[in-house]
Amino acid sequence: MQTADVSPTVRIAAAGDIHCSEPLREHIEQAFAAIAEQADLVLLAGDLTTHGEPEQAAVLADACRGLPVPVYAVLGNHDYHANRCDEVVSVLADAGVTVLSRGSAVQEVNGLEIGIAGAKGFVGGFPGAELPDFGEPLLRQVYAETSEEVAGLEAALEEIAGCHRRIALLHYAPIPETLVGEPETIWAFLGSSRLAGPLGAHRPDLVLHGHAHHGTFAGELGGVPIRNVAVHVTGKDFELFEL
Repeated sequence: MQTADVSPTVRIAAAGDIHCSEPLREHIEQAFAAIAEQADLVLLAGDLTTHGEPEQAAVLADACRGLPVPVYAVLGNHDYHANRCDEVVSVLADAGVTVLSRGSAVQEVNGLEIGIAGAKGFVGGFPGAELPDFGEPLLRQVYAETSEEVAGLEAALEEIAGCHRRIALLHYAPIPETLVGEPETIWAFLGSSRLAGPLGAHRPDLVLHGHAHHGTFAGELGGVPIRNVAVHVTGKDFELFEL
């Protein structure tokens, strides 16, 4: 009697908007130590710090240093606040955290190649209230920045097209469904429907984002699962997924 093949499972721990700072050090260290026993891979969906200070990034770095599981992250708007992103990324890299910015990485887990496409994303709104590429130069710069994020996400997804499992990691939302709960008047500042284009074309196995603290956990884009893993939404340190 033949036994059916069982595909390997990958356990992913995801969180967004952890906003690290010194007063949270003990909690952060305990949370990461605990999740390392439950997951094969940790993904962080931006807003890693409170105000983008390297000292705040060091709290996360210390929690991740020496973990037996790999950690990948994207930056969020809070991480840009102090305009010291290069230092934040350097502090995290020194602890083994890989920060993706319009780029990709491949991690082997349980014999599977897990492709991660990472981009911060940006603002712009959704059908019915979208920022156009028109008008004052400053507004057109915002549109252009979103264009760069979309192009970076597209390229990153292309790079991982051959992987066994593919994950898109963002900070800003690509669909409005996971923003429900936030005032609709601010949705244009919480994401952009333009990010959905590459996701719909490449159809990754899972899309993760944060940023919308009062949003909704689950949505989908043509059958592709989209999850808002901001800790304020999940109500826990990490959300666990199995692929």
